[in-house]
Amino acid sequence: MIVSTLELGAPAPDFDLPGVDGKRHTLSSFAGKPVLVVIFSCNHCPYVKAYEDRMVSIQRDYANRGVQLVAINSNDDKAYPEDSFPEMVKRSKEKGFNFPYLRDEAQKVVEAYGGVCTPHVFAFDGARRLRYRGRIDDSKEASKVSTHDLRNALDDLTAGREVRVPDTRPFGCSIKWYSMKPA
Repeated sequence: MIVSTLELGAPAPDFDLPGVDGKRHTLSSFAGKPVLVVIFSCNHCPYVKAYEDRMVSIQRDYANRGVQLVAINSNDDKAYPEDSFPEMVKRSKEKGFNFPYLRDEAQKVVEAYGGVCTPHVFAFDGARRLRYRGRIDDSKEASKVSTHDLRNALDDLTAGREVRVPDTRPFGCSIKWYSMKPA
């Protein structure tokens, strides 16, 4: 499926999705947070697995500065059973996720944002305008990271500055689209 990635400065598309915490989450659920980071994620992708600890660290390190991460799994769970909701619940507990992990079964949210891979990051300011999109950093291997792209963007956003590098190329596993979308 060809999707158009959300343009910088665009408003965050709304969503209403179930979380592994048993609650439904909407864009307005995070209204009190000055910065919202939406990361398209999943369970099975080796790139996501390599980034999960970094995602937990980013949430921990930036929580007191008003940053909220939200991971959304939009993958086809029929072809990729490891990405099913029950498996998401298990993965969240196993990895100690300190951020909401949501299921976009209808794939409407990933389509609205234009997510192309897992992980794919979209960071919004308090007005919920897109200020950064792309990757978490520049290497799947934590020991080889030389540019902490998302952290740099969050430093800029939480300091009230324009994001110096607002657009980076995401990399990872492609979004697994349903051949026939669920209703």
